[in-house]
Amino acid sequence: MSIYPYHSVAAAPSLGLVVLQVDETIEADMRQLLGDAQVYVSRVPSGAQVTRETLAEMAAHLGRSAALLPPAADLAVVAYGCTSGAAQIGPEQVARLVRQGRQVAAVTEPVTALVAACAHLGLRRLALLSPYVAAVSDHLRTVLGAQGIDTPVFGTFAEAEEAKVARIAPDAIIDAAKDLCADADVDGVFLSCTNLRTLPVIDRLEAAVGLPVLSSNLVLAWHMAQLAAVPLTGPGRLLKP
Repeated sequence: MSIYPYHSVAAAPSLGLVVLQVDETIEADMRQLLGDAQVYVSRVPSGAQVTRETLAEMAAHLGRSAALLPPAADLAVVAYGCTSGAAQIGPEQVARLVRQGRQVAAVTEPVTALVAACAHLGLRRLALLSPYVAAVSDHLRTVLGAQGIDTPVFGTFAEAEEAKVARIAPDAIIDAAKDLCADADVDGVFLSCTNLRTLPVIDRLEAAVGLPVLSSNLVLAWHMAQLAAVPLTGPGRLLKP
């Protein structure tokens, strides 16, 4: 008697993630937040320096990077993990480029995810903290403004080197965000960049400023979970019932 030797690999929904070559943070964050889902990761070439030009250059590689996700995996969603890159390339163009490499029903990235999270929580005015130089961050603010999300207060670590972003100390993130929120007319905080180590600070910062705190990886995981109908665990008001 022959026994069919194969079985389903993934008991939980499968998700695809295209990560920057230089990113050291997002994979661990996603596996913490999306623990019950199978997350498959591909990488896209990205520059060591973060400028609007190096961000735009990723567009030429997105389709090929998405095509390197496992062909046999039944992916519910593919996400592109770069906030400033999504703003520079444009969310609609990101989705089109991803689908050139991998046909999938749902595509997301941190800009679309942030807009959806703000709508979910009823947020319209954010204090935005970014690690990047002003030219990069200003474009993100313009893109968010076009989506009805104002960023009346803004702070930056003015870091142009991506490798240093993952090494910004959590206490420095908290202190900078608290300074931004002091006497500011905002209803939430956004910690931008998938390489910034934000998950350990979200609960502490929410307690300190009394406002919802969102981050690139938190909103991206939340939106992926919404699109794929998978459970999510982690910090912050966004994930509370």
